[in-house]
Amino acid sequence: MSTQRTAPGGPATARQTPGGSIPAQPGPGEAESGTGTDSEREAVMRNAGGPAHEEARIVDAPDEAARGAEDRDAAGDATDEGAPAPVIAGAGPVGRPGERATVRLRDGGSEEPPRYAPEWLQLRESTDAAARAQELLDPLRTRLAGMPGQEGGLVVHDLGCGTGSMGRWLAPRLDGAQHWVLHDRDPYLLHFAAVASPRSAADGSRVTVETRRGDVARLTPDALEGAALLTASALLDVLTEDEIGALAEACAGAGCPALLTLSVAGRVELVPADPLDAEIAEAFNAHQRRDGLLGPDAIAAACEAFGERGVTVRVAPSPWRLGPDEAALTEQWLRGWVGAAVEQRPELRERAERYLRDRLAACAAGELRVVIHHSDLLALPGPLGGVS
Repeated sequence: MSTQRTAPGGPATARQTPGGSIPAQPGPGEAESGTGTDSEREAVMRNAGGPAHEEARIVDAPDEAARGAEDRDAAGDATDEGAPAPVIAGAGPVGRPGERATVRLRDGGSEEPPRYAPEWLQLRESTDAAARAQELLDPLRTRLAGMPGQEGGLVVHDLGCGTGSMGRWLAPRLDGAQHWVLHDRDPYLLHFAAVASPRSAADGSRVTVETRRGDVARLTPDALEGAALLTASALLDVLTEDEIGALAEACAGAGCPALLTLSVAGRVELVPADPLDAEIAEAFNAHQRRDGLLGPDAIAAACEAFGERGVTVRVAPSPWRLGPDEAALTEQWLRGWVGAAVEQRPELRERAERYLRDRLAACAAGELRVVIHHSDLLALPGPLGGVS
């Protein structure tokens, strides 16, 4: 599988290259309750920093790209030989793969996948929050209120949690006590999520959090036992058809609703327009479909998979709307979007470099507007299937 892929709405790995681009990677994505202090939370997110603004160029440098993760390993994950790993207040231990019901690692190579950059996840968090489809929350609340066996609080599984932005968005919008089980394969991101996790629900009830390390490719059969909700953000389009089928099967079998947000739709609108817009978009979409991943076809595949299992599905638009106030995000999204297109079609490089230079200049001048289309999906298991 290529180590450069692009997420719904933009790139999201820890691989930051000398050209200032965050290479195309899907981005997707935390501990017993978030008991970190406000100052701890602010420090964690502040220390994530932000990407450097450098000249417009398209960089192919896998060795340099991997160096950022290695540097962080040396700086943040290292411990004295023989000493236990640092403990995050309230986080509790992270179990070893296979010790607890969690998300199963993809079969295949042992190569460690690239990390998602907390800088990128932080940069996009407010835009993600503004984009998510609020109209799906009322039917979700209605379903959760009527679910049996939730007297002790709602158990919510968040797949590919990253730094925990989905929990920070959703937990304060739901009533009642909640226990979030946050899954990610990257312990570095789980650290951010644990410290910055939400502490109270909409009605002031307690929110607790635990972390489980694992990949987001496929659920084990018992992972959703007792769960009231499964959530994920920017995930569906980086799964295969079989993996989406397994996800739907797990939710349907457990009677567990799913809220799956910000799946890339394959449509981008830029103002002012450029003759190369459509060609870049087409190449980017093809890049999204590499290695059997569904990319912009994911929502249709998920609707079919859930519908075949008698699950009612609702889909709503969740576009990013980027203007002068989101210039930093727009810049990094542009670099990843164009970079993925050139990786897919190298013959575009010369024209794409001119295109990227012009687009970045317009962005810096406050003259560029971008709408990046996504879709949110709510799956509600029940006796009636279908799509609405």
